[in-house]
Amino acid sequence: MAARSVAIVTDSTADLPPALASSRSITVVPLTLNFDGRSLLDGVDITPSEFYRKLPSAATHPTTSQPSPGRFAEMYNELLANHDAIVSIHISEKLSGTYDSAKQAADMTDPQRVHVVDSQVVSMSLGLVVLGAASLAANGADAEAIIGKVEAIRPYVQTYFSVATLEFLRRGGRIGRASAMLGSVLQVKPVLCIRDGVVEPLERVRTFERALNRIIELAKAVDRGKGVCAVVGHADAEKDAQKVGKALEPIAETLMIQPLGPVVGAHGGPGVVGVGCYPADLLPLGIKTSRTGASAT
Repeated sequence: MAARSVAIVTDSTADLPPALASSRSITVVPLTLNFDGRSLLDGVDITPSEFYRKLPSAATHPTTSQPSPGRFAEMYNELLANHDAIVSIHISEKLSGTYDSAKQAADMTDPQRVHVVDSQVVSMSLGLVVLGAASLAANGADAEAIIGKVEAIRPYVQTYFSVATLEFLRRGGRIGRASAMLGSVLQVKPVLCIRDGVVEPLERVRTFERALNRIIELAKAVDRGKGVCAVVGHADAEKDAQKVGKALEPIAETLMIQPLGPVVGAHGGPGVVGVGCYPADLLPLGIKTSRTGASAT
């Protein structure tokens, strides 16, 4: 039996840098990006930088699809060969069919040993939850304890972001209640959040600069005195992301700044900047990277 008895699985919308996922023994199952007539595995066949470079000249809007149950089942079978159990944590089921695919795969393989969890979030926040689960697994926690902790943290995980335009969320059908802002989008910049697994509008501000400042304020308010675990994500907007990261540094127990992957970027569009965070006292991670995409120690 492997020294590590619980395997942690997620999907590519967690936007974890590959080196970090690998160093934490996290298995990432990629979604598919349908882009310029090709089907590409998210983060495998196309990197964030390639995607954002090609996006402006794309003939059609990119679409995305979840991994098939068969792809998940293959991965689960491999991992079950040398682990007691699997905890598979995924993008909100209200945003993607990925969770359903994983559930079907669990039933196809070993539903007693494969536990599928709806994170109710995406991207930066999903990455944080998965890193937390991986740290518990590395310290010998069993599947039940890991799931219990993930479910306990979930209500405290906040996701705040702004988009350069709501158009990409609208085209991809992921706009949720933020559709109310569409009419006035030229005059305002939206500050959005993820609540109950869907995109919701928080408020409107006049400029993107103000939106960034508001995101910083909201993320700081998550601190309960012991700092925050935070991931700053961006879609080809590194300068803005670095600004947010710098503002959070004094209170960050964990801080990463990284690009959003092609699948998440296809729905948010270029220019998105956001923060996923939770109070560090719930589960400290001890990860600090100062530059985008850097791997952590």
